[in-house]
Amino acid sequence: MFGLIDCNNFYASCERVFRPELEERPVVVLSNNDGCVIARSQEAKALGVKMGAPYFQMRELMERHGVVVCSSNYELYGDMSRRVMWYLEQVTPAVEVYSIDEAFLDLRGMTRHYDLPSWAAELRGAVRQRTGIPVCVGVAPTKTLAKVANRVAKQEMLRGQGPGVLLLDDEAQRRKVLAQVAVEDVWGVGHRSAAKLYAAGVRTAAELAGVSDVWARKNLGGVVGARLLLELRGVPCASVVVEDEARKSLACTRSFGQPLSELTDLAGAVATHVARAGEKLRQQGLAARLLTVFVETSRYAGPPPPYSFSTQLTLPVATDDTLVLAAWARRGLERIYRPGRRYVKAGVVLDGLERAGQQQQGSLFAPLAASPERAALMRTLDGLNSRYGKGTVRVGTMVAAPGQREAWAMRREAKSPAFTTSWQELWKVRC
Repeated sequence: MFGLIDCNNFYASCERVFRPELEERPVVVLSNNDGCVIARSQEAKALGVKMGAPYFQMRELMERHGVVVCSSNYELYGDMSRRVMWYLEQVTPAVEVYSIDEAFLDLRGMTRHYDLPSWAAELRGAVRQRTGIPVCVGVAPTKTLAKVANRVAKQEMLRGQGPGVLLLDDEAQRRKVLAQVAVEDVWGVGHRSAAKLYAAGVRTAAELAGVSDVWARKNLGGVVGARLLLELRGVPCASVVVEDEARKSLACTRSFGQPLSELTDLAGAVATHVARAGEKLRQQGLAARLLTVFVETSRYAGPPPPYSFSTQLTLPVATDDTLVLAAWARRGLERIYRPGRRYVKAGVVLDGLERAGQQQQGSLFAPLAASPERAALMRTLDGLNSRYGKGTVRVGTMVAAPGQREAWAMRREAKSPAFTTSWQELWKVRC
């Protein structure tokens, strides 16, 4: 059996954990630079606030109905996600973190010892009690059916007809639930496949489960389509994947708060991304051998035509050293920078990841490994930033002139405090 935990309206729920006055009020969260709506509470959805809609188009509606607008606070959302996932890992045999607000649970063997609906309800309550995040739980013989069960459980809960938990464990119930789900809402069915299915008269998940294997192979991607049918029929074709191997790549990128033209400003933005990427490498015990730097101009700004270019650099040896990565990133940026352009985004991607400290084949003109002194320096850097706050110690290129704000910083005019990741912004309790 598989479980699927999905956090309800996750970003909005994170905002409510530390701001209880937002309960039962419409809440939206905006994207980078307060551009578009990326999360909505149920109350905001009921008002007609559209997902992905530009903020300026929805602003009048929001102001008229008293919608609380929050800038994206990814530090908070990431930390709350880690708290939810950590607890799930303590109480289930295996967890696959599918996204920031979803996780698959491997429940094999638990049916012998637990009544799964009761266990799932207790799990849902425990996550809410420990983190403040509301979740729904779907349990089924396959991952695809677990996604379906979770979706229906959430819909029933919103209608006041269910506890936010649904177990699909018999054929009759499976058919009944699948008949309630539109085919485009099935996990793995994209827009093109949905169009083909509608053209063939297949409109529900139950009807999809009943098509022939031959038709599915021909029209739904061969083996992928055949596996989807089996999963809907209760035959598991995918298992829970626990991430115990090194990641294949790591990216850090952000849009700027305002267009940038000066190389020094772009260098500061790229150094900021490199510093974050280097920190992530060290947290995961990895080192990178390939570094890609890219910059973009706006596609909507008119002439000159949009400019997007990248360059990939092969490092002499794999490294997790922020200073080394920053120096190479500056070389890459200077290679692709064009004066006079107004850039709106930049970023770095690290590839060729391997376990840090393993024996490497270096070049004749580069050291085979980081010196103990540099490794100690990076540990000290991370320790200071962890103890005294993110960005306490930074690469010089990242530092703006005294009294000035970084030109590349995002606009987040309605950002909530970093309630869980900054000592300066923790809640203060007064007696």
